[in-house]
Amino acid sequence: MHDFLENLFGWCYPLLRKIKLGDTLSSYISLILNIIILCFFAYIIYVIFRLILVTILAFVAKKTKTNFDDLLVSNQTAKYIAHLIPFVFIYKSVPIILEHYIYWQSMFGKLVGIYIILLALWIIRSVFNAIKDYLKEKPKFNDKPIDSYIQVIMIVFWIYGIGFIISKIFDIDKSTLLGTLGAISAIVILIFRDTILGFVASVQVSLNDMVRIGDWITFDKYGADGDVIEINLATVKVRNFDNTTTTIPTYSLISDSFRNWRGMLDSDGRRIKRHILIKAQSIRFLTDDELQKMKKIQLITDYIDNKQIEIGKYNKNHNVDKTLAINGRNITNFGLFRKYITNYLEQYPGINKDMILLCRQLQPTAQGIPLEIYAFSKDQRFVQYEYIMADIFDHIIASTQYFDLEIFEVLSDKSDFVL
Repeated sequence: MHDFLENLFGWCYPLLRKIKLGDTLSSYISLILNIIILCFFAYIIYVIFRLILVTILAFVAKKTKTNFDDLLVSNQTAKYIAHLIPFVFIYKSVPIILEHYIYWQSMFGKLVGIYIILLALWIIRSVFNAIKDYLKEKPKFNDKPIDSYIQVIMIVFWIYGIGFIISKIFDIDKSTLLGTLGAISAIVILIFRDTILGFVASVQVSLNDMVRIGDWITFDKYGADGDVIEINLATVKVRNFDNTTTTIPTYSLISDSFRNWRGMLDSDGRRIKRHILIKAQSIRFLTDDELQKMKKIQLITDYIDNKQIEIGKYNKNHNVDKTLAINGRNITNFGLFRKYITNYLEQYPGINKDMILLCRQLQPTAQGIPLEIYAFSKDQRFVQYEYIMADIFDHIIASTQYFDLEIFEVLSDKSDFVL
């Protein structure tokens, strides 16, 4: 190629000298003509290679089944390569054209070399962007932090690119430059602290499968409550349920506590854990007449019959004096209500019967006795889950009056309690 460039740009100066032009004038005229020739050939090379590369890549993209070449087209990889080739031609031609202008040869050569390095980095970036887009289309990778990995790779390329640019500008040997960079590694680490921490966090998040794209997470520290839409080297983007977006530092996923709801969504049910407060003074023993009336409640008819027989045998065998209700064993309205709620949940169609189902009494409080429902809905979707839970508690609240129980609430004047 050197011989070709010598013939292309070396004919003008000797010809001008033969026609008796002065050395200086011949040199300047030769320089101007060579620059015109250089620009002409560079443009022709650019047009030819752009036409060839873009056309071929577009043709291949249409014929192949894979989508990767289509992504190369959309990321304009062929156009960037077509820009690079004429600048390589210019870079090789500069020492010949500016042979007698050492200073300008050095300056212009460095500028063209720097541009070639930057253009090469841009080509690499477009290829990796195509790889990123391609992997995101694959179900196997669509929940992985691909953006983080691509950013780390590009940072490495940019570091090397900047190193080459510095060595080109200041004529520093590359091994000397790498040694200098090693000596100032502490400063580099300080500058790129967040990037390094983000990379470490991205790796740990991926390896430990802590967060995937599409996961529903709750991060109280940053006010995030929604779906993860992007995991980058430095940040994680969460689209909240009010359609706002929260940006979380990636490192905080391993340094702070957050809640990932993926396990619940992947399971067979979503937990219902809610309670109502029953006034303690409304809890009492039930008489036989009251039990007879409550047998009309179909869900506990058999339970009352069996319990009466069981308790009757126990009290008879132990000679219990039933003139006082407190003696022996008895049925309370609260205990009967708990059994009714348990039976109601067991027959409710929206509850998963294969998971824990419990109606329990919690530690008494100043406001009353908490009655908690602990169960799992079959449907984990937010709207359906809320409907199931509301429907259950509507029924529970309306049922308390049939057991002569009262729910805690505060009067509007806050001077007393209605219980």
